[in-house]
Amino acid sequence: MDSASVLSFFKEITKIPRESGHEEPMTAYLQQFAASRGLECRTDKTGNVLIVKEAAPGKENVPALVLQAHQDMVCEKHADFNFDFLTQAIPYEIEDGWMISRHTTLGADDGIGIAACLALLDSEVPMGKLECLFTISEETGMDGAFALESGFFDGKTLINLDSEDEGQLFVGCAGGIDTSATFECKREALRKGYKVLKIKVAGGIGGHSGDDINKERANALKQLLRFLYTELQYDYQLISIEGGNKPNAICREAEALIAVPSDEVNEMVEDAKAFDEILKAEFAASDPGVHMDCTGATSSLKPIEEGDAADIIMTLLGVPHGVEKMSVEIPGLVETSSNLAAVHTEDTVIKVVTSQRSSVVSELHALAEKVEAVLFLGSFDVEHHGEYPGWKPNLQSRILEHCVASYRKLFGKDPEVKAIHAGLECGLFLEKFPDLDMISFGPTLRGVHAPGEKLELASLDKFVAHLNDVVTTFS
Repeated sequence: MDSASVLSFFKEITKIPRESGHEEPMTAYLQQFAASRGLECRTDKTGNVLIVKEAAPGKENVPALVLQAHQDMVCEKHADFNFDFLTQAIPYEIEDGWMISRHTTLGADDGIGIAACLALLDSEVPMGKLECLFTISEETGMDGAFALESGFFDGKTLINLDSEDEGQLFVGCAGGIDTSATFECKREALRKGYKVLKIKVAGGIGGHSGDDINKERANALKQLLRFLYTELQYDYQLISIEGGNKPNAICREAEALIAVPSDEVNEMVEDAKAFDEILKAEFAASDPGVHMDCTGATSSLKPIEEGDAADIIMTLLGVPHGVEKMSVEIPGLVETSSNLAAVHTEDTVIKVVTSQRSSVVSELHALAEKVEAVLFLGSFDVEHHGEYPGWKPNLQSRILEHCVASYRKLFGKDPEVKAIHAGLECGLFLEKFPDLDMISFGPTLRGVHAPGEKLELASLDKFVAHLNDVVTTFS
């Protein structure tokens, strides 16, 4: 196996629709791959796929090794980019040593993990029995990992290929839970002499709500709500709020439709310009593209009743977002955080999506309850769902020792051994298979869960060399 073969498989994968919940084309591709090579293939009732390659001659006594990646990808794009993830191939470029999709997510999370598995299965590398597990809907609730049944694979050692920093070995991750809410609002007539305006915050980098939550990037919804709150001094009418998409992505773009007295339109526009300057100053280093616009608009919706509008704005402004607590034991690790992910207006219903993460279960529940309390105060109906466990580090892990020794041998230095604030499926695997010895590593990815996601090709070379050596020397 070499990086050229991995990249070739990944380029094929970019042509396959695989949005979370719509992985059927990816599942079919994996099944066809196995069939064309005479490899054993199992698919469970959920859609998880296991492809098995028996041990090479002389390697029959090597314990089975499980490699794992997830089939789905986060599908995010720039709002003004005309693209359909269910029918079109991901548009990518190779530039300055990176593979990048400028206007959509690239899907290297976790397509590159799938590609590495396929390249190994397709190779003549001398290795023991290899079981490659491809789960579904990791990005929207780890559905495949939750549904995995005992006995689906035999190996007692698992390498998760869903990490994003070459040279780092991950041995622990955060658990998480989603907290959603709805508000049933009343609507009133558009007041006479009022004009509709669109207030929009856009241009944010966004990113992964775990890996990037501590990078001080602008949450477009939070900044929009901040502006709407300061403008409550004016007698405007709120019509709608829209922003964000996935629970595990930081909101990059958000907009509100408001109705303003005709003689106050210019003043509102000037206030928006002034707030635009504030955004540019505050986020000059961490999110330099974020900006606010105020333009004329139209709406078929009537405005939200004044009291309800104030409740919505103030409540959502108060919902926690960002880092709640840093780890004391592991310097630099975010321990607990929350993400105000999305707000959407559907007729008379305001829908809110948030997600909380923590490597400490009690803190996870406490933060989810804090979010719930704020929303309850604003008369929202609240529910929690999709909870998944964290993965407690095991620094005495045998596969960790093996991977560190391999990295040192190949590159003359030790890798970093870390825990990650993002959620990995390893916590769920450990609940179902308590004897599993696990580790996670991968090449360097940047901007995952946001348009502009990219893969560093030099890191791919090192990742492939490391994985190849780990697999062939495992015993």
